Amino acid sequence: MLIRQFQWTALAALLLFACGARADVGAMAGQPEGRPAALYITTEAAAPSSMEDGEGRVVGISTDKVRAALARVGQPYTIELLPWKRAYAAARERPDACVYSTTRTPEREGLFKWVGPIDSAEWVLMARANRRFALRTLEDARPYRIGTYHGDARDQYLRSRGFKVDSAHNELTNPRKLLLGRIDLWAAALRAGSPVLQQNNWDGRIVPVLVFNRIDVFLACNRAVPDALIARLNGAFAALERDGTMGRIERAYDGWTAQPAAR
Repeated sequence: MLIRQFQWTALAALLLFACGARADVGAMAGQPEGRPAALYITTEAAAPSSMEDGEGRVVGISTDKVRAALARVGQPYTIELLPWKRAYAAARERPDACVYSTTRTPEREGLFKWVGPIDSAEWVLMARANRRFALRTLEDARPYRIGTYHGDARDQYLRSRGFKVDSAHNELTNPRKLLLGRIDLWAAALRAGSPVLQQNNWDGRIVPVLVFNRIDVFLACNRAVPDALIARLNGAFAALERDGTMGRIERAYDGWTAQPAAR
């Protein structure tokens, strides 16, 4: 009789522990049982790739591609626009977070799980049109001060190779510094057909002098994001590329023009 009572007591304790464990997991996920936890997606203001529309919603070429892939797999999410260093740090620190558009470099390879590519771009050294540079390779730029975006892959790439970098906390500060003569070159990342020079009245005043790298950009997810979800998202990107959705998203922004800033 005592043995049977002990068995029932032990069984009850195990059931209580199991229920408590399930409750803890549910609390961590913050979602009802059976529903996937939402991903926290971060990005920066980098029109027309990612930007806010007139109603405060994050849109843009890369944004719309990420939204389409998440919708394809039925994954709930939120997207927040942040300064790049905060956006990147969130994906490194939060187990439910991803960040785009992230350059996939050897140094970053093991830090994230990767989805995409979302887009491609060229790393270009830009100069004032009234200066003459004869740059055949990146090494030829070693004597010059190069404007970079603080915390960006281009900044890290050039710093690690010993170049003279002058980083800014806003990417569009660099062309202004260039025109004022505060830097000699600007290390820009431009996607094919980017209107950034024309839209800011820099076309003809700032010119490309050397393409020093060609890269793909990705949705980079925290290592805690489940492998199964990463695989499904990569499958969704491939399917959206095959059925033409990605091309339609890009063409939808062909006539995009920057809106004047509020005064």
